Amino acid sequence: MNKPHSQSCDNNKQPILDKLKPLLTSFQDVVEIGSGTGQHAVHFANALPDLTWHTTDLTVNHQGIKQWINDSGLSNIKPPLCLDLSKPWPISQCDVIYTANTLHIVSAELVTAFFAAIKNTVNINGLVIIYGPFNYASKFTSDSNRQFDSWLKDRDSNSGIRDIEWITELAAKANLHLLDDEQMPANNRLLTFRKVID
Repeated sequence: MNKPHSQSCDNNKQPILDKLKPLLTSFQDVVEIGSGTGQHAVHFANALPDLTWHTTDLTVNHQGIKQWINDSGLSNIKPPLCLDLSKPWPISQCDVIYTANTLHIVSAELVTAFFAAIKNTVNINGLVIIYGPFNYASKFTSDSNRQFDSWLKDRDSNSGIRDIEWITELAAKANLHLLDDEQMPANNRLLTFRKVID
């Protein structure tokens, strides 16, 4: 069986890694929420050998993630845990959470659940790093994002590109402070939050 492959992961993995490197120098572990194909996990774990990368996803995606991990031969990347945003997380505490291209795929209800879980999971001074497209003042940042949002909603009416104002409001309720909102290729953003209090 061929490994799953995402062209967008290939396209964005290096720009994301360039941003992650300075952010993660003082941490030992990262939990990735929604590891997808596993491409990001392998690329980042290979480039950051002092870091242990923990993968998670729905069970349906585990086989593909395991294929990428096994073929990499890396010892600092962990097999996927089953994580369903609608259920309690299999992780009690962590210092860093990373997620890419998830918040516009899942429902608004699950986005809310994501941040509610973070409040109880991420340690004080820990980071939450989110990659993906966002709207500002309820407006798309490009025509391609508008088209993408329409495609998402045709596929699942509960999905869609989220407003940054709503995301930062949910983050604040989870005691997260926005450190940075950086422009990335293909009209995406990289949001970096720090957990400030319990």
